[in-house]
Amino acid sequence: MVHAPISVFGFNRPLHLHKTLTALSRNLGAEKSELYIFIDGPRSDEETRLTQASIDVASKFRTNFNSFNLIAQEQNLGLAKSVISGVSSVLEIHEKIIVVEDDLVTSRYFLDFINRGLEKYALNQEVASIHGYVTPLSNPAKEPFFLRGADCWGWGTWRDRWEFFNENGQDLISKIEQLQLGNLLDLNGAYPFTQMLRDQIVGKNDSWAIRWHASMFLEEKLTLFPSETYVENIGFDGSGTHTGITNIYYSPLSEKRQELPDEITLSESMTTELSKWYREVYFGRRTKLNKVLIKPYLWVRNLLKRIVSTGTMIISNK
Repeated sequence: MVHAPISVFGFNRPLHLHKTLTALSRNLGAEKSELYIFIDGPRSDEETRLTQASIDVASKFRTNFNSFNLIAQEQNLGLAKSVISGVSSVLEIHEKIIVVEDDLVTSRYFLDFINRGLEKYALNQEVASIHGYVTPLSNPAKEPFFLRGADCWGWGTWRDRWEFFNENGQDLISKIEQLQLGNLLDLNGAYPFTQMLRDQIVGKNDSWAIRWHASMFLEEKLTLFPSETYVENIGFDGSGTHTGITNIYYSPLSEKRQELPDEITLSESMTTELSKWYREVYFGRRTKLNKVLIKPYLWVRNLLKRIVSTGTMIISNK
């Protein structure tokens, strides 16, 4: 099996980046993988220290992978431009890619799952991507399954699928409205993906991911999801530019090898389960429960802010 290059995107969270790279370095196949690390530039003089710290963290992992490439921007590109340009540049050289952002901690089977998927479905244009995270559904799947569109928390794709990515949010929403696909994209009103796209168009968010999802959704392509998650998002601690504090996405990392399906079919049952989960989380009783559960995390966020403001940072590379 030819291992896909890994592209990691970091910015101003060196502690998170260290956890992300540590987990990746412990993955099966890491030593056979080429690593690209993209560090976005600072938005202010005060942020320069944090972006430099992220560069220093990244440099500690030079020998953990088959090869190492560090790309540090002098100017701030912003999340979307950083990811889009980074993925595009790697896919100019390679046929496939694995993408991880600096707030994702992976199971040691993550790379194995993505690489096997990229190899198995390489010639099948129905498949948009392979994804490593799955939401903690009330009735989880017993085996990996396909959903329409794409996703963004630890994923892999191919050059010829990325070519369908449309950066133009206005063009995407126009096509969705013309084809009357808004309700279907929003999982029958369970989650406002179309509103996310409209917000991106007017600059209320800087999401490349909603455009990636909408692009693949319009192309009627499918993404493979594991039945148990290989990815944990640690960025919902108040440290991220685009995220708040929550624990609703958490489920324990899978430490087993999951077999890939031979049949490529949209899972209607899992689409329904995902719709139920979103509706319960964002509109049901779990919304109130989550607000209670996240309170203990507030002191951690405040502590991290004090550490950053005083310049105190301890990073272990064990």
